[in-house]
Amino acid sequence: MKKSSIFSNWSDMKLSQFKYQYPKNIIAKVPKIPRDGCKLMIVDNEKQTLETKKFKNVINYLNSGDVLVLNDSKVFPSRLFGTKEKTKAKIEVFLLRQLSKEENIWDVVVDPARKVRIGNRIFFNKNLFCEIIDNTTSRGRIVRFNIKEDFKKIIEKLGKTPLPPYIKRESDDKDKEYYQSIFSKNIGSVAAPAAGIHFTKELLKKIENKGVKIAYVTLHIGLGTFRIVEVEDLSKHRMDSEYYEITKENANIINEGLSKHKNIIAVGTSVVRAVESSTITGKQVRTNKGWTDKFIHPPQSVNIVNKLITNFHPPQSTHLMLVCSLAERDLIMKAYKKAMKEKYKFFAYGDAMMII
Repeated sequence: MKKSSIFSNWSDMKLSQFKYQYPKNIIAKVPKIPRDGCKLMIVDNEKQTLETKKFKNVINYLNSGDVLVLNDSKVFPSRLFGTKEKTKAKIEVFLLRQLSKEENIWDVVVDPARKVRIGNRIFFNKNLFCEIIDNTTSRGRIVRFNIKEDFKKIIEKLGKTPLPPYIKRESDDKDKEYYQSIFSKNIGSVAAPAAGIHFTKELLKKIENKGVKIAYVTLHIGLGTFRIVEVEDLSKHRMDSEYYEITKENANIINEGLSKHKNIIAVGTSVVRAVESSTITGKQVRTNKGWTDKFIHPPQSVNIVNKLITNFHPPQSTHLMLVCSLAERDLIMKAYKKAMKEKYKFFAYGDAMMII
């Protein structure tokens, strides 16, 4: 893959080279309806061109036999609001992941943390409470809930959608539907695989009717997705681990596409990380499940995916760096400048780009 000519040594790329300034009003605060009505910037790697389309036009850049890979992880309403036993202090408990299904033990973040100690109980209604059983970080806690049966149904009713911190408003019922792809099914994310949000049932059906193969992977996105890189030397950054799974059926779909030299199009950076974490000698994807902390950034390139559908990402984020492993950094930053000039919306609820 062609690399940027302005760097004498591509491996010298630093954090500061992924910094850019943006006006706050470009952050999308509400979902686009219809989903596929947002803007789509086509970033042509070979021609070094940028072109604005509508997302529904994405079908024109997919060919029969190509493989479109989607992340089917589902965001759950992980924000619970309760009161501390005795003092009645208001506490937010943000569910991160379930550590034990048998005992219904969870890894959580609490706010305000200074009021929450081991042994405290937090009540969410007259029947549901959790007990703090351990500390993990300054705000992190391990908790045990008193109810095990139908817990997911209870959370669906009591919990609030965990909107990204840059969306400065409270979530509502519309977010439960739209901060989610229409094909999401495996519960586990606390942030949406945003690139998948743009697909409608009708658009996916048209894509399938064109002969494009659909494969699904699962990667549960954690709070670490919002953590910016803080070290200038990218090799020193460590990603948070996230659980992912690729079934035999879906690995076979991807591998068949590879064997026929078809395009493998990832929908979202989470898909790239899952697929690239499961490669065999860079030529095939294996059936796999487990945890990945894979950090993909220049000068690394990817082995399986050769096209990417993604959103516009925050500066100095690992998502932006991954995107620059599929296209030249200069071209991507040029795309971002064009997007700001043309009033694209950025981040989770924003517009999209496709690298071809």
